[in-house]
Amino acid sequence: MKSLVSAIAFLTRVPVGAIVTCDSSDVARAAGWFPVVGILLGAIYSVAAALLKNHLPVAVVAVLLVILDAVATGALHFDGLADAADGFGGGKNREDVLRIMRDHAIGSYGGFALAAIVVLKVTAYAALLSQTNWIAALLLTPSMGRWAILLLTATLPYARLSESVTEGMGTRSLLWGTAAISAAVATTRSLRGCMAMLSVVVVTALFGYYCRRRIGGITGDTLGANLQLCESAVLLTFLWSPLPQ
Repeated sequence: MKSLVSAIAFLTRVPVGAIVTCDSSDVARAAGWFPVVGILLGAIYSVAAALLKNHLPVAVVAVLLVILDAVATGALHFDGLADAADGFGGGKNREDVLRIMRDHAIGSYGGFALAAIVVLKVTAYAALLSQTNWIAALLLTPSMGRWAILLLTATLPYARLSESVTEGMGTRSLLWGTAAISAAVATTRSLRGCMAMLSVVVVTALFGYYCRRRIGGITGDTLGANLQLCESAVLLTFLWSPLPQ
């Protein structure tokens, strides 16, 4: 139970600090629960969509879902995407990229990346809410995004010299997380869910290779950026027309 609560405290703004006190080592041990936290978030988003979609235009509901996601997570991964975009876009070498990522001011690359991902997600949610498989998409998207964190932390080193909580997340966390996401996909009985897992692996492999080549590994910002990229890939997979349901 402490591990799950630690994962919730790390990935969301749910006030569970009064239940249990956790440190970085607790978070590292809790990493296998990350996809489960994603499922819990997806369940919240699904309930919100179900309550709203028959009373508001789907475009408005889609905007509210993106806002709810930002509020529930403290916009943590949106911030990581913006910082990573500024770093990779403006940095000339490894040290330059890492320095820019540490600067929390949003530059032109970060601003564009945020605008692009928000527009993409709003449009995708609006389109999905008009289809029959929207519940599976909303449940699995946050979970697969957090599974993508484990794919990177198990395969790439931390790029900075300082210590990081990611250094305690390894193969065991990835195995537990993969079991959780596989069970979730099996429960939805969606072929698109299986294809979405593949899309997450492909996006993570490509982005991980890019991170390794540019900065020698990963940072918290690149994990957030990859989560946003993978969530977008999952949404697009559920929207891709030729695939069977």
